[in-house]
Amino acid sequence: MNPALATREIYWNINHNYIWVMYLLFLFVLLADGYGIYRRFRRWRLGKPQARFDQPVLRIKRLLQHALAQGRTVSKAYPGFFHGMIFFGFLVLIVATTIVALDADVGIKIMHGPLYLYFQSFTANVFGALVLVGILMAAGRRYLQRPKQLVYTSDANRILLLLAVIIITGFLLQGWRIVGTADPWAAWSPFGNLVAKASMRFMSMDAIIIAHRFTWWFHLVICFFFLAWIPYTKMMHLIAGPLNIYTSNLKPVGAALKDVDFESAESFGVNSLKSFTWKDLLDLDACTECGRCVANCPANIIGKALSPRDIIVQLRDLMYTREREAFGLASDGASGEQGEAPQPLPIIGAVPATSPEALWQCTTCAACMEACPVFIEQMPKIIDMRRYLVMEQAELPDTMQEALVSLENRNQPFRGTQATRIDWAEGLNIPNISEAEDAEVLFWVGCNGALVERSQKITRATAKLLQKAGVKFAILGRDEKCCGDPARRMGNEFLFENLAKDNVELMNSYKVKKIVTACPHCMNTLRNEYPRLGGNYEVYHHSEFLASLVDSGKLAQPAQPGKKVTFHDPCYLGRHNGQYDAPRQLVQLSTGSAPIEMERSRNQSFCCGGGGGMSFVDEPANQRVNRERAREVLATGADLVAVACPFCMTMMEDGVNAAKGDRDVRVMDVAELMEASQPRA
Repeated sequence: MNPALATREIYWNINHNYIWVMYLLFLFVLLADGYGIYRRFRRWRLGKPQARFDQPVLRIKRLLQHALAQGRTVSKAYPGFFHGMIFFGFLVLIVATTIVALDADVGIKIMHGPLYLYFQSFTANVFGALVLVGILMAAGRRYLQRPKQLVYTSDANRILLLLAVIIITGFLLQGWRIVGTADPWAAWSPFGNLVAKASMRFMSMDAIIIAHRFTWWFHLVICFFFLAWIPYTKMMHLIAGPLNIYTSNLKPVGAALKDVDFESAESFGVNSLKSFTWKDLLDLDACTECGRCVANCPANIIGKALSPRDIIVQLRDLMYTREREAFGLASDGASGEQGEAPQPLPIIGAVPATSPEALWQCTTCAACMEACPVFIEQMPKIIDMRRYLVMEQAELPDTMQEALVSLENRNQPFRGTQATRIDWAEGLNIPNISEAEDAEVLFWVGCNGALVERSQKITRATAKLLQKAGVKFAILGRDEKCCGDPARRMGNEFLFENLAKDNVELMNSYKVKKIVTACPHCMNTLRNEYPRLGGNYEVYHHSEFLASLVDSGKLAQPAQPGKKVTFHDPCYLGRHNGQYDAPRQLVQLSTGSAPIEMERSRNQSFCCGGGGGMSFVDEPANQRVNRERAREVLATGADLVAVACPFCMTMMEDGVNAAKGDRDVRVMDVAELMEASQPRA
């Protein structure tokens, strides 16, 4: 048979006089979808403004990569596989159905020849089968494996059932048409042909004709019902997800926190849905309930109350079940005039997920944001609510409060320390920037690096390497204040701005252009959060800068082989700023071999537990994130764990020492490793 002649009758066994009913029903579908989407859009508009439509080329690229190509979704093998089959399968089926409509109802005769044979018959048939396999895999995961990260609702059950019914009835229609028309091209529709052969064994022709006609209309109604239902279910993520990806934050994760305008703000922080931005409210609707955020949250993994998934899901449910209270709406659904409408419902504590206890357990590691396939921003919402607790209610854990008081009074968070900002530099002859007119680099030491005894060794090692490489650098010495990171992550934005503005004014007075620091938290703050305050500098983590000195030949590369080393990725260096290679390069240069990777590393790395102000909280032994990370360290068999952050140093030493038993396992910073490997004079 000539493939150029391949085609089929489109409305076989269907009375053409009733085709108009199909399009009338489709009109109702469009109206239902339009109204449902409008209701969602109207709620999003109740949020505060936020600019998220700049750089359209980058946004379209991200949309194609993560909405169309399912970039983050397929990163997890099993769920990514079945979701990919369902998504791409339905994409092919939609294209195939559109071709049918264009041919039969618009008059564009394209459903014949190779296009019909290779795409309409074979490709669409195979992809339809893949959709069914994907649905069965999803059902097996939901009903047999039952991972705790999923949200188990009747809504999800109905969606899986409807999708299965749509695919199965589609195959039945195809098989019965093949029988009824004695289709000569049946072999090109392998799964429809199987239905045809089975039907001929058990059904008469009259029964096939009756069943086909009834099922055709049933299939149509089910498909249209599903389409009309989308904006009213979790399937809204089909629309909100791509929009959320397009409007996602293009800056580094470390620059994701919102700024506060202290001159115009009526209150500080967030304690109502109305105080969120429209993008925050869109986040709530975009959630797919996949649970990847909670499966990667270190606090939740070790059994704490924090659940980034539940924060999003429960606030979304609150937005719809108690809309008027949540937004403080007047009876007509619009925002009332001052004094007419009630105050918006406070959200902190309104649902279990937003209890103060849970909010204070976040380490700001951003593992939830990294894992989310639709780019929901959970961590900044937590900080927004922390800001309200701190700046409006003065409610926070006692030890965090003590750290903030120390920041206010002493410009550093380590209460009780007797060290000064320059004790670490004794005997190194390091100039103060006020005395070093030829300094090309400011070495930002940071509070931890200057005032914590163990971290002082990291600072000294870094300084010695800079000296050995001939770098002209200086320090601020006693004039250096905390960069403000702890204050900002704990929610005291006002204190952060005061510290930051003082530092910017000081550094600008010395015309600082380039900064090197051993603390990723300081690096992130100086690099991503100081520019809006007038602090525009080239900021490098010490691993980046030292690696560049090796590459340029200013530092030697001799290794001290024999060490079995693993490397712990700091969240604020890796996920927050995308630097994974430089510290590993230093480990390899220092030891002669690449570090052994832990179970979770690079962008999947597990937090040390010290971010977000948690290093200032004395937690019970069974609720320490660093103990879980120490387990992964010891599982590698390494006798040395390299870190690249003074906070990670503190947390990893505590965790490893508590878990290592009789094993000799040390924790060293990459600068210490590098300095130890240098040839001695």
